[in-house]
Parts: sequence; C-alpha cells; structure tokens
Amino acid sequence: MNVDIALFLFQDGIINAAIYALLALALVLVFTVTRIIFVPQGEFITFGALTLASMQQGLFPATVYVAVVLGFIAGAYELIAALRAKRSPAPWKMALFVVYPGVLWLLLRGQDLQAASLLVQIALTMAIVVPLGPMLYRVVFQPLANTTVLVLLIASVAAHLVLVGVGLLAFGPEGSRTTPLSDAVFSVGPLIISGQSLVMVIMSLVLIAGLAWAFSATLFGKALRATAVNRAGARLVGIRPEMSGQLCFLLAAVVGVLSGILISPLTTVYYDTGFTIALKGFVAAIIGGLASYPVAAAGAVFVGMLESFSSFWASSFKEVIVFSLIIPVLLWRSLTSNDIEEEGE
Repeated sequence: MNVDIALFLFQDGIINAAIYALLALALVLVFTVTRIIFVPQGEFITFGALTLASMQQGLFPATVYVAVVLGFIAGAYELIAALRAKRSPAPWKMALFVVYPGVLWLLLRGQDLQAASLLVQIALTMAIVVPLGPMLYRVVFQPLANTTVLVLLIASVAAHLVLVGVGLLAFGPEGSRTTPLSDAVFSVGPLIISGQSLVMVIMSLVLIAGLAWAFSATLFGKALRATAVNRAGARLVGIRPEMSGQLCFLLAAVVGVLSGILISPLTTVYYDTGFTIALKGFVAAIIGGLASYPVAAAGAVFVGMLESFSSFWASSFKEVIVFSLIIPVLLWRSLTSNDIEEEGE
C-alpha cells in the first residue's frame, strides 16, 4: 500500500462514516428514550431510497399504500384505546394516522412525479416515508412500552422481518439507483472527489449539528433528554412517554430516509440493503454503549475506516471483520461496567 491508495481508502472511510454516524446517533436516541433496540432502522433507508427511485422511474411509489394501511391500523389502535379509556381520540393523531395518508394518496395518484424536480421528489419522499416512524411506534411498540428490553427487542426483530417482506412486495427483488444530487468532480492532489460524496459528508454534519442544537435549545429536545435520563421523573413533570417515543421515532425515520437518499446514487439499493448498513451503524452505537452520542460518532468513524481498509487487505472478509468488532467491545464493556437493574415503571 502506498500513500495514494491510503488516501483513497481514507476518503472512502470518511464517506461511509458520515452515514454510519447518523444511524448510530438515531439508534442511541431511540434506545435511551424508549429502551428499544431499533432493528427496523435500516428499512427506512431502503424505503427512502426506493421510493425516490420509483418516482424517477415514472412509477407510483408503493410506500404510499404502505402508509395508508399502516396509518389505518395505527388509527384503529388509537380509537380502541380511546374507547377503553372513555375519552375522545387525539385529533392530531387521527389526522396523522388516517387523514394524512389518504390525502397524500389522493394528491399523488395520476401525477407525473418523474417530471418533478429532484428537490420536489426528495420532499415527497420525506413526506411519504417519514410518517411511517410514528405509525410504527404506535402499532408495534407503544402497547409494549412498559415491558422488558427483551420483549421490546423481540418486537423490534419481528417488525424488521415484516417490513423486509413489505419492501419485497412493494418494490420487488430488483435493485435501483437514483440521480446524484451533484455531478461535480473535484481533484485534490491524487484524490478525485465526487460532488455526491461531498454532499453526503456536508449533509451528515449539518444534520448532526441540527440534532445537537435541537436537543439543547428546543422544548421537545429537552423533553427527550429528560425522558432519556429518567423516564419516571419525566412523567412526573408532565412529559408523556408516548409523545417522546413518537418524536424520537420521527427523528429516526428522518435520519433513515435521508441516509437512503444520500447513498442511493452511489450504490444499488435492494429491498433488504438497509439492514446491513444499519447494522454497521449499530456497531458504532455499541461502541458508544448505546448511551453516548460523541463516542458513538467516533465509533462510526472507526467502523468506516475499518471497513474501508479491510476492503483492501481482505475484501472477502470485510463484513466479517466489521461485525466481529462488536465481540471485543461487548467483552470489554461487560468487564468494566457495573450491574444496573432495569428502571422500574
């Protein structure tokens, strides 16, 4: 290996790390607030990328139907819960779960989405896929909010398997790519840097900075931080756990969809591609103990570099090397951490 090759590998590692850092932060957020190991994070990558690809191919995005069905189920859950509690269902929840997907379907059917600009297609992709986050939380996780982490993990794996099947049904087995956000090419010494790569890194940094600002300066961000620190205490001061759960799932969906949009011009995305990508983000989150955002981000850089250099030295085993990293990390944490009882409800 010479210096030029090392620089190319370093560049690839940084590009990969930009996405893994976003996913790691989303996984840490969901776990600290809800105690859920969010296995379906990768499906939002897939749905975001393939929804955008469907529009660019002149097809009606099948995720609209997924939103309609999942929203109807979430609305039914909310209505049944309201009837049992002898109260009226929250209007904003019924609007999000039932009215919004129906209106979206009525507005988009028959439209030539292929002729729309790239920014409009991205905005529509976000509008279609991001609401699936709160819907998924309402249907799968909110009824189990007071159970153990193990039960939540089982539900998370089950949701992942169902969504993979839904992705296969909606998009088929063929992979797709999308139009790059930038066609520019820059030369820096021996490196050739594509505009798409720069967009990925810049967007990731902007989103990470935006999340950091939101957690420290906004009321909703402070509510999420309070719930993460002490759920019982947050409940006592009027922060509703279900609201916190839906909000962090909304943010996780935003991160997943944007990640899918950013990577889809560089790699072919299939219905099950997102799981592998999110799993590398999970390795980075584990390095951070599923608790520390800065350490998780640093772990993402390490995972990106390890994957990049492993592809040069042992390309056939790069996935094995990256995923095997979780073993020494878990061993080290098990030897250095104290036993902590799960917080009672």
